[in-house]
Amino acid sequence: MNNIEIMYDILMNDNVVESINENLGTILMLIPELKPTIGFEHKHPHHHLDVWDHTLYALGQSIKDFDVRLTLLLHDIGKPHSYQEKDGIRHFKGHPKESKKMTKKILKRLGFNDLYNKKICYLVGKHDEPITNKDINKYPELTNKRFEIQRCDALAHHPDKLEKRINYLNYIREKIKVKS
Repeated sequence: MNNIEIMYDILMNDNVVESINENLGTILMLIPELKPTIGFEHKHPHHHLDVWDHTLYALGQSIKDFDVRLTLLLHDIGKPHSYQEKDGIRHFKGHPKESKKMTKKILKRLGFNDLYNKKICYLVGKHDEPITNKDINKYPELTNKRFEIQRCDALAHHPDKLEKRINYLNYIREKIKVKS
């Protein structure tokens, strides 16, 4: 099996979190850039999990879609390399850009073609940005994937801080339905 097939097998398992945990050594061999996320605390009131556990929780909420799951696996990979800390609270401005940059190198190394790499890098880079009417009209398939990624990412945040995110997701869900 090649690297892409290995990643597909792991991420498309019905129980993706269990599959990742059972194959963690293989994943870290293929994507050693994930190691710094393990145990890396967010130190932010909107997060109750470290970066790795946040990633796993988000993956556990996902639909069985390889693009969505691969994006979720890599969406916060840049956080340990792009945080600012003030008064004991970490902020991660710029982490989507850093995650996108890292993702591009990772996917190239794993053997994904340039077109697919571009698609996943787009999703990683836009995972934190609000979805606009232009996005819905111009990129409907990618917008649906972005919505799913944002939904999973939101659910992995601190339960006490979800209301605003859930309201945003409900609003976007309705906008997408209207355009469909």
